[in-house]
Amino acid sequence: MEHNWKLNPGVVLILIASSVLGCDPGATARESSEWSATVNRGQAVDSVREPGDCGEEENPDQVLEWNQIFIDTLVATGTPNSSSQRLGAIVHTAIFDAYNGIEGRYTPIFVQSWAPKGASRRAAVIAAAYTALVGLFPSQQPALNARYTESLAALTDDGEDDGRSHERGIAWGAEVAQAVLAWRATDGFSGSYPAFIGGTAIGQWRPTPPAFGPMSAQGLAFTAPFVLPSETWFRTEPPRALTSATYTDDFSAVKALGRRTLSTRTEEQTALALFWDGNASVHWNQAANQMARANNLSLSDNNRLLAAVNLAMADTAITIWSSKRFYGSVPTEVTWRPVTSIPLADFDGNPETAADPEWLPLINTPSHPEYPAGHPSQNGAAATVLLSYFKRRPQMFTLTTTGQRSRTYTSIAEARADGNSGRVWGGMHYPSTVRISDAVGEAIAEYVNRNAMQRLD
Repeated sequence: MEHNWKLNPGVVLILIASSVLGCDPGATARESSEWSATVNRGQAVDSVREPGDCGEEENPDQVLEWNQIFIDTLVATGTPNSSSQRLGAIVHTAIFDAYNGIEGRYTPIFVQSWAPKGASRRAAVIAAAYTALVGLFPSQQPALNARYTESLAALTDDGEDDGRSHERGIAWGAEVAQAVLAWRATDGFSGSYPAFIGGTAIGQWRPTPPAFGPMSAQGLAFTAPFVLPSETWFRTEPPRALTSATYTDDFSAVKALGRRTLSTRTEEQTALALFWDGNASVHWNQAANQMARANNLSLSDNNRLLAAVNLAMADTAITIWSSKRFYGSVPTEVTWRPVTSIPLADFDGNPETAADPEWLPLINTPSHPEYPAGHPSQNGAAATVLLSYFKRRPQMFTLTTTGQRSRTYTSIAEARADGNSGRVWGGMHYPSTVRISDAVGEAIAEYVNRNAMQRLD
């Protein structure tokens, strides 16, 4: 039977003098009354730069600039997907609270104090991002030092920063980032936990080939969220039973589509599976950054947008890992991977499933329980935040994965669907797990939009 399954849509601060290149203070962001809808509320896009306003070459958007530096750092270090979302949230919490501590438009994420009078917003963004990144990626300090020097040198006075002190902004941004780093240093992620290897009950997750290692990034399951009240606030429902019709359909789909050889996958599905096995934080930050540039959002809106994307993804990752660890420890819950379930199908009590002892997935299975799913939940979270800003705006963006050809999308929904389907085509997840996990990410993103960084006026 053919299955063509696819979802529908310590820090050294370099203080330097900045040159004043001159930019017409009248050519600043114009106010816009446009709103783009999200599921439960509208997210205002407060200001949009016109083409011809103070441009990228004269005074670049430092939020987008340092978001790109964060992306570049993830790629340069080969940071695993499971660690990346928390790192993105730390960086963008520092950036957001540094900028917002001067602007005062929104409720802060963590740092409740306000900046000294006259501090430069743009310099604060640069210093906060740099300080956070050096704290998180100390091996990258030489490269980050160079980017920091270039970024400060490009600062100009404009309608937003006219007459403000770069030195005060730098000191404030570094102070905020150091506070955020200290906060998250004790969030549970780096705690010492006994290795978790699941169990051998039928249906229960156990280590998988080729590494047969214990659960990876287990500390994420015990990490305090950034916005949610707890890591269990959006815990997923229990997984489907082995004898259910849903499991039968799941098994059949991934057995046919996800196998390494003799699969019913198309060449394009194989390519998409390999592409979307990349880092979700890289992909969705690329999408957010490019759409923000294309739509000429203001520095303030970009600050909130990138913070919301990364906070939603981080709290989703924490929630999903907590659920993986919880259900994976219960012998009666179905959390085993297809690479385990398909060879052992003769023992699952389901007459509709047939074992294949030689079955292997297209992509090597990651070392953590199948249920719920990490990448699909990230897709749901990031896409939901982005749609709250860009639902009625152009959505073109190009994504990259190391070793794969780039992919250009004109729809957030299309990217989300490809990313989700790729986990089945790659032989790592069952379709129902993908759907449930995407929905959890969406719900968490809506919660972040409703409860974090709220307007003060």
